Order: sequence, then structure tokens, then C-alpha cells
Amino acid sequence: MNRYIISLILLSFFSCNQTKENELNKDFTTLFETSKGTETPTYQEVISYYKKLADTYPEITVLEYGETDSGKPLHLAVLNTDGRTERNEIKNIKKNKILVNNGIHPGESDGIDASMMMLRDIVQNDSLKKTYANSLLCVIPIYNIGGALNRNSHTRANQDGPKVYGFRGNARNFDLNRDFVKQDTKNAAAFAEIFHTVNPDVFIDNHVSNGADYQYAITHLFTQHNKLGNELGVFLENNIRPYLENSLEKKGIPITPYVNVWGSTPDKGWSQFMDSPRYSTGYTTLFNTFGMMVETHMLKPYKTRVEQTYELLFSMLDFTEINSKKIKELRVNAAQKIINQKKYPIQYKVDRKNPTKFRFKGYEGEYINSKVTNGKRLFYDKNKPYEKDIEYYNNFEVTKEITIPKAYIIPQGWRKVIERLKNNKIEFTRFKKDTILNVEVDHIKSFETVTTPFEGHYLHYNTEINRSTETIQFLKGDYLIPTAQNGVRYIIETLEAEAVDSFFNWNFFDTILQRKEGFSSYVFEDKAEEFLKQNPLIKAEFDTKMKVDTTFNKSSRAQLNWIYMKTPHYEKSHMRLPVFKIR
Repeated sequence: MNRYIISLILLSFFSCNQTKENELNKDFTTLFETSKGTETPTYQEVISYYKKLADTYPEITVLEYGETDSGKPLHLAVLNTDGRTERNEIKNIKKNKILVNNGIHPGESDGIDASMMMLRDIVQNDSLKKTYANSLLCVIPIYNIGGALNRNSHTRANQDGPKVYGFRGNARNFDLNRDFVKQDTKNAAAFAEIFHTVNPDVFIDNHVSNGADYQYAITHLFTQHNKLGNELGVFLENNIRPYLENSLEKKGIPITPYVNVWGSTPDKGWSQFMDSPRYSTGYTTLFNTFGMMVETHMLKPYKTRVEQTYELLFSMLDFTEINSKKIKELRVNAAQKIINQKKYPIQYKVDRKNPTKFRFKGYEGEYINSKVTNGKRLFYDKNKPYEKDIEYYNNFEVTKEITIPKAYIIPQGWRKVIERLKNNKIEFTRFKKDTILNVEVDHIKSFETVTTPFEGHYLHYNTEINRSTETIQFLKGDYLIPTAQNGVRYIIETLEAEAVDSFFNWNFFDTILQRKEGFSSYVFEDKAEEFLKQNPLIKAEFDTKMKVDTTFNKSSRAQLNWIYMKTPHYEKSHMRLPVFKIR
């Protein structure tokens, strides 16, 4: 036999033996397991665990993306039964793709431990490797690294374990589950890079809930199905959700929709949580990914919560394996179907006429005298469990929609907006020369603003606009963003001012709300008089307003300002959204 062939055989033999020896020499039992379900590892221990797993098993690859506010990169553990996965290969892999996010709130560490055990168990079990051969399972070990490094035993006052855990705020004290659209943090930008690299069919974000007490240790919070829309929403509600509930029921794990009740008992029913794009699943919906949050229950033992999260992850993995072809078919056509509909909904309200009834397992609640304060307190009696039919308001109605334009135009000076469009792989071109176009313009008619800071912003809401058509000169280098692309939902939800999580509502365009020029009354009086003489229709409108508006009639400054705003002296940029539309 050829010496070279003999050498290869011997090398292969020793390599196999070496791999087996490496596996035997490395203990992949987690801290969660050795502590009997009472502890969770530190950030450093989690990353070290995944790297050791990757060193031992070629099916695991650990990649680094960007930088977080903590100064550390975001890690992604990739399980691919075909072997090592190169970063530049992920986009082109045709397998069923699942992205799991852990530790967005590091005090809610259930998913961190469950994911470590899940990947380990798959690579150590030939049967599981065969079962999930068509899956690319991607796990963010800990998303909020800064919060994970800020460990303590006290900030989760209502939670039963683990003994020590991370803090909700990140390195800059942002709640990362309010940052997916506005992207104030480096974490969010790094997440966007991972998300668009993987382009997951299914996204799972692991959490722990506060709120009412009940018998379940785990709940599900799927993205709102009407908002997901079209065949995607129908498939989510009629296929994914029932499968998950039935799968866990067979495992002896009862699960309920997230109990969206605060300050009262759940027996009277509740509405589904509407996950707007600031939240993880609201964001992933913008790219037609099926999203869900896992919400275990804070009052249940940590061991139980982690074990049930582990089982839920496998149930969702099973569903995506079985339905991979259908899921991909629905996703690939989703953006075009939205564009074909011409209309796009940007605001919803709960449909109170069409609730879904289901059997709920709760505890009797009552208000009793507090032993601490002089008021009443809510008390759930664990000795009085019940099962009763409740009304779950999981259907929503559209309250406002827009007609989808062919394209949006954004002047190049609005760099923070452009940066976020780039982060999210939005396609655009730039004007090669100064160009005059007839476009639709939005002026801010009215809005309200929160009175206290919210995640570093004074968030606007109840925004209303006036639309008009103007001829505007755009400059070389300004951005033309067509809507006929996969990111159409992201474009609309961020650039339409009336959308809940629009860039306007998140203060990206607040400089347009302040006038930069004005007038001195004594100087403008003469110009105002001449202007009204030359514009009789405006004079008539002014006279009418003086008669019907008593407040206006009593303020000479308001009267002059009204006239000023009708003249060419009034700056065009005031209240004009720098987002223009081509119809």
C-alpha cells in the first residue's frame, strides 16, 4: 500500500482518537446543572464555554460581530451539522435558520443556560444531529454584555433565582429591548449586522416576566399576527402557536399567552401585547421573520424556568424543521405582497368584538389590608387554584394606513437616519447631480410628547401630518430610497411620521420643530398691512378667524404671527419633515 495512504489512515485514526479523548477530557456540564438549578454563569464563563464547545466539536462555530457599549464584541454561536461555518457562508446557506437571543435583560438569564445545554446536547447526540441536519441554529449567548458584567443579587426584587445575575440596563443604562429601531447603542447596530447576516426564518428572544401570578411557569409572546400580516400572520396564529402549545402539553408543560395584566387579576381576560418596532420581535417582523418572546414566570423556581425554556426551544426547532419549506415560501413572497397591496397599516387598536377564548389556569386573587402600608394589596391565594375560560383579545384592527409611495427622498445631511438605513441593508441610490422634482411633502400638524425621559428621548406620540405637493430642488448626493425592496416595511415604519416608532417620534427630526427666523412686530406691521392688501383671500380668512376665534382676537402677536406664516418670509423648513415622497 502507498505510504501516503497509510499515513492518511493512521492520521485519521489518531485524529479520531484524539477527538474522542478531547471530548472525554472536557466537561461540558453547566454551572446551572452543578448548582442544581440555582446559579447562572458569568459572561466570561458563558463565552469560554461556547469557545471550548467549538474547539471540541466542529459543528459549533463562534463568531464575533461589531462592538457593544461595553467595549466587547457581540458573539454568535452557530450550530451547523455540516461542520465549521465561515462568516461569509451564512447568507448563502439554504438551511432552516433560527436565531436565538439571550440576556437582553441579563437578570432574565433562563435562555442563557437553556441555550448552552441545547447546543451541547445536540452536538453530543448523533440522533439529534441527524434530526436537525437541515437547521442552522444561531445563538447570541448574551446580548446585553454591559448588564451581564454588572452582577448582583438584589435588582430583580420579585424573582425566584438565580442567586446572582446581571442588570437590566446596558453599559450606558439603555433598555436594549426598546432600542431596535432607534439604535442608540452599539449593541443594536451589532445585532442588526447579525440579523441581516443570518436572515432568520424564526427569531426567539428569551425573557422572564413580571406581573400577575398564575399556575404557568412559562408563557409565549408571539409577534402580533395582524401586524405581521397576510399569510405570515395567518400561519403564525393557525400553525406555529397551536403546534408549540400542543408540543409542550405533550411534554407535560402547560403554556399560556403572555399575561399582559398589570395591577389587576387575569381572570377577566387581557389583550395581546402589541410589539411595535422598538421591541425585538417588532423589529424582526419588519423583515418578515416569524418572531416570539419566551416569557417565563418570575415567581417560579429558576430550575423549572430554565428546563421549560430548554424544552420550548426544542419544540420551536422541531416545528421549523418540519415546516421549513413552507416558512421559506411565505417569507420570500411577503415583501412583494405588501408592495402589491398599495396600502400599508401603521397604527392599530385592540379589536374588542372578537376575543379568543381559552382555558386559563390561575389563582384566586383578592385585595387585602397591607401589613406594610395603610392601603390595600393584591394577594393571590395559592390554595385556591382555578381553571376558567377567559377572553384573550389577540385580534387588532387597523386605525391608520398610508399609500405606499414609489420612493422616499432624504437629504444627505440627515446622517443619523442614513446610518440606520445602511445598518439595516436598505437599498438606495444617490442623486448624481442637482435635481428638481415634484414631490409629496409632510408637514407636522400636531403631536404630543412624554413629560419624562424615555430611553434617552422625549418620545413623541399621537402625531398627525398635513400633506401637500411641492417642487423641490434636491442636491447631488441626496438619497433616493425605492420601496420595491425587501426592507419596505422598515422604510415605511421609520420614515412615516405617524407610525408609532417612526424616526420623527424618536426625535431624529426635532430640529424642524423650532423656527430659526422670526420678526419684530413694529417692523413687520407695515409689511403685514401691505401683504393683506395684495392678498384679499387671505385677508378674508384673517377677518373670519378674528370673528370666530376669541383667543386669537385678543392677541395681536398671534395675529401678526398668523399673517407672517402666510407670507414668503416664513421659513419652509419649519415643521416640514425632511422625508419626501415620489408617487
